[in-house]
Amino acid sequence: MERLWAPWRMRYIESADTPDGCIFCDKPAEARDDENLILLRGERAFIMLNAFPYSNGHLMISPYQHTACLDDLSHAELLEIMTLTRQGVNLLKDAFRPDGFNIGMNLGRVAGAGIADHVHIHVVPRWSGDTNFMPVIGDVKVLPESLEAVYSRLRARLDHGREQG
Repeated sequence: MERLWAPWRMRYIESADTPDGCIFCDKPAEARDDENLILLRGERAFIMLNAFPYSNGHLMISPYQHTACLDDLSHAELLEIMTLTRQGVNLLKDAFRPDGFNIGMNLGRVAGAGIADHVHIHVVPRWSGDTNFMPVIGDVKVLPESLEAVYSRLRARLDHGREQG
C-alpha cells in the first residue's frame, strides 16, 4: 500500500498551528465545553479529550492551575488529578471496553510534552491488535471513529451515570 486515505484528518492538520495561550487555561475559561471537548470538571482539575488523539477516547487530565512543575500543585490538586484519572479510565472501560491503557505524563519539551508549560496526564485506551504502530512506521494515526462521535459517546455515559447516582 502506498497511500492511506484519511480526508477527515485535514481538519487536524490545518488546526495544528500552535495557538497563543494555553489550552488547559483558555478552554476551561470558556463556556463551550462541548466544543472544547471538556468532558468533566472538578473543583481543581478537569478531563478533556485530546484533539489529536493516539486512539479513540484519548483523554487528558489537567489541573486548572497553570504550572509545568508537579511541586507547585497542592496535595488536594494532585489527589483530584489522580481521582479524575481513575474516573476517566472507568469511563473509557464502560464506553469502549479497551484491553488496556497507557497512562502517563511528559514533563518538559525534551520528554515529549507538546504543551510543556502546563502539567497534564494522558490516558490512552489500547486494544489487542490495535494500529498504534502506524505513527511509527507510517507517520499516521488510525482512528475508527470521529472525535465528535467519541465525545458524544463519553458524554452520554457521564450523563447516564449522573442520572443513576
